Formats: sequence, structure tokens, C-alpha cells
Amino acid sequence: MAKVVVVTGANRYRRVDYLYLNAGIMPNPRVSFKALFTGLFSRRAISMFATGEGLLTQEDRVTKDGLQEVFETNVFGHFILIKELESLLCNVEGPSQVIWTSSSNARRSAFSLTDYQHSQGQESYSSSKYATDLLSVALNKHFNKQGLYSSVICPGLVMTNLTYGILPSFFWSIIMPIMLLIRIFTNTFTLTPYNGAEALVSSCCSTIVLFLGKLWLFRQKPESLNPLAKYHSLTSGFGNSYVEPIKMDLDEDTSENFYQKLLALEQQVRERMTRTERKDHCQ
Repeated sequence: MAKVVVVTGANRYRRVDYLYLNAGIMPNPRVSFKALFTGLFSRRAISMFATGEGLLTQEDRVTKDGLQEVFETNVFGHFILIKELESLLCNVEGPSQVIWTSSSNARRSAFSLTDYQHSQGQESYSSSKYATDLLSVALNKHFNKQGLYSSVICPGLVMTNLTYGILPSFFWSIIMPIMLLIRIFTNTFTLTPYNGAEALVSSCCSTIVLFLGKLWLFRQKPESLNPLAKYHSLTSGFGNSYVEPIKMDLDEDTSENFYQKLLALEQQVRERMTRTERKDHCQ
């Protein structure tokens, strides 16, 4: 599919100015109700809801491509798309901007270079979002001189279909007053997709509405943005939305090592696809 997009795009356009990388899944989320009720009335309540740490686990699976489903969807598929569009994104006529939707659930503790697909853990979503943070930093290192700039945004805690898939909707209705109260003390509870899209459009279906004033990041010069910062959509206790850059908890050596591992995986996948195509052709 990526190759079809590139061929069609290359015939119609000379460049790609903006690329949203927003697709993501959190399959089979499981909540520790013990941790939920213990933390709900503790000092950890804000952090627990904001990051999901100690609260959420996921049950991942292997796809027909032989890759972990969350990793392939949230990270590797985007990486391959960028590589396929590289000639259109890297253009001397002006900078292009790649923007990733990350998460406050992206945590260093959930990611490992020795298991970057997170096949041995139960926090595949958190691992994948931390991986996108790492990859964004590496892309800037390798492609800034060619005019490609990468940035990361975080929509905060937003009530979307992904969120409602974690717990029944009636439960969220019950605790919503508590969450609105907590928002007085924290700015990460954006809650609505409109507020969450302050840094970037967080839902494709909201694009028409949100283009009217919410594309903060796209109004900035990409070369002026901090490649080591994540741009957070935040909402005050009074419901006012704003954007704040916060330095990501990562190091550039890990970012580069992860990038090299993705390049090696890309080569393996492409070679396997070539062998499969030749085998099918012979048959």
C-alpha cells in the first residue's frame, strides 16, 4: 500500500509538506482494579490517570508479517511510510514537517532495545509510544540537513474511543466529576478531543473543525522547534487550552541505536517480501 501511495503521489506532486503520524492501537487493554481503587484516593491519582503507570496492560499478538501488532502499527508502519515518501519529504525548496502523536503513557521503563517490539512485556502501547519519541529524535539527526523535520506531540488524557475501550462508558461517567476536580490541580487532563488537539489534530474526523485555530505546531517554523521536546496539549482548571514543550526522557545514543535496528529490520522485511513475491511469481 505504501508503494502505491508513493507512485501516485510522485506522479501528482513534487513534495510532501506535512505528514501526520497519528495511527495507533491499544489492543485488549486490561485494568488493574486493585491499583485503580488504591490509587484513586491517593497522592498517585493524578500521575496514575495521566500516564497509566501501574494501571494498564495490553495483550499483544504476532501478525502475519511476523511482527508484534502494536509495534508494527504504532511504529514500524509509520517508519516504512516515511522511507517510502523520503524523496517527497526531503526537498531543497523548503522544509517538510513530520509530526507524531505520542502519549503521556510513553515511558522509558516500558522500552528495551533488546526487546524493542515488546514481545516479552505487557505494556506494548507504552513501549511503542516511547519508541516513536526515540525515532523522531533520530529522524532529525539524519534528515534535518535534507529539509525534513520531525516533532512529537502529546494530546494529554482525552476521552476518545481508545479511552472508552479501556473501561465501560458508564464507569467514565461516574468518575468524570472526580477527573474534572483533579484538573484543577493538573493541566494534562485535556479530556475533550478539541482540547487535546491544541498541539495537533488528535482525531482525523475533527480535522475540518480544528483547522480553524488548533494547528499550533503547524504555525511554527519546523527548524525553530526543539527536537528533544514533546509538545503537550494542556488545559487549565478553567478549561483554557495551551501548548507547552517539555523535554523528553530519553538519550540520543539510545535513539540512534534504535534507528539502526529499524533499518536492519526494514532490510529483513523487504528481503522477505522479495522472496515471497518471486515464489508467488514462479507458482
